[in-house]
Amino acid sequence: MPEGDAVFLTARRLDRGVAGQRLKASDFRWPSLATVDLAGAVVLGTGTHGKHLLTRLDHDGRQLTLHTHLKMEGVWRVLDAGQRWPRPSHEARVVLRTESREAVGFALGLVELLPTADEASVVGHLGPDLLSPEWDEGEALRRLIADPARVLGEALLDQTVVAGIGTIYLAEVCFLQGVHPLGPVSAVADPGRLLRRARQLLQAGVRHGRPTTAGDRRGSVWVYRRQRQPCLRCRTTIVAGEVGGEGRERTTYWCPSCQPLT
Repeated sequence: MPEGDAVFLTARRLDRGVAGQRLKASDFRWPSLATVDLAGAVVLGTGTHGKHLLTRLDHDGRQLTLHTHLKMEGVWRVLDAGQRWPRPSHEARVVLRTESREAVGFALGLVELLPTADEASVVGHLGPDLLSPEWDEGEALRRLIADPARVLGEALLDQTVVAGIGTIYLAEVCFLQGVHPLGPVSAVADPGRLLRRARQLLQAGVRHGRPTTAGDRRGSVWVYRRQRQPCLRCRTTIVAGEVGGEGRERTTYWCPSCQPLT
């Protein structure tokens, strides 16, 4: 599942491609929206909250939001009109066509259309967004430490605690803070600093277009997917294990020496 920075960059691509343009046609290949026609709507822009995309439109004076989620396989592509699609047509879930561009959502995990005024009904339960200009560190900290016995990795993957962290940034921020992802939240000496570091990592991911947590000289990441390889800091072998999160078990990674389980 994409991290918050990848979703943020997806929104940026959609804005560059179709924001401010009027739709010539729309094609919803999603059962509950199959009869919806947004032709004539103006695309106002796309925002994000964590891993959720919110494409806002003005359709004959009605303010609507197209809410989409990439889940595991989804992707939005913005193409020139008439350009060959990079993925099979049966994977398309939403097509938004303007005179010159075409935004196609492939293999999306969620598609729904709602009044913009009702956006809170789909994202209001989420924790503070790490990439939001209105980032609320105090609220995120309150949610994170609310259950001190909870497994840290599970809490960080819980989007109702803080929105935007996936498996890459879970592993990387825990390494940089020297905490074990399978240890309890209470083991984090400075959870506020952990959250600030996570925000910095996602912001860097937006700037670079990819996670670059270890710096280009050492490789892009410290521990993520580096199991059985030596730690870049101490040469201890990186290991992997499972942590609950987002409704299923996820794999995370750590250095046993740099991140002792206490």
